[in-house]
Amino acid sequence: METAAKARAEMLAKAKARAEAAKVNFESKTEERKAIAVAREERAAKRAEEKRLAAIQAEKQRALEEEQRRLAEIEAKAQAEREHEARVRAEEEREIEQKAKRDARYAARKAGKKKGGR
Repeated sequence: METAAKARAEMLAKAKARAEAAKVNFESKTEERKAIAVAREERAAKRAEEKRLAAIQAEKQRALEEEQRRLAEIEAKAQAEREHEARVRAEEEREIEQKAKRDARYAARKAGKKKGGR
């Protein structure tokens, strides 16, 4: 019986020693897990901030592109108007030139009739 009691006492001592070691180990792992969780939260917050800044930058870029597109559209309309006005002016000048040639031919015919007596 004594040996059985001694064996139980030794087993109990070993179990208590393992329990103490496990408790110390658990506390250190708990601290480590807390540190890992804090680091994870910091990384998540950093990623969220980066996403927010990227979204703001993308919105600014989109607005800039929209403004550039609008300005290009206005410039294209203005260029089209200038080209149209240039074509109209060229057409008017061509008509004036044709009329002047026609009037010159008419005047030459009239002058030839007066001179030549046709």
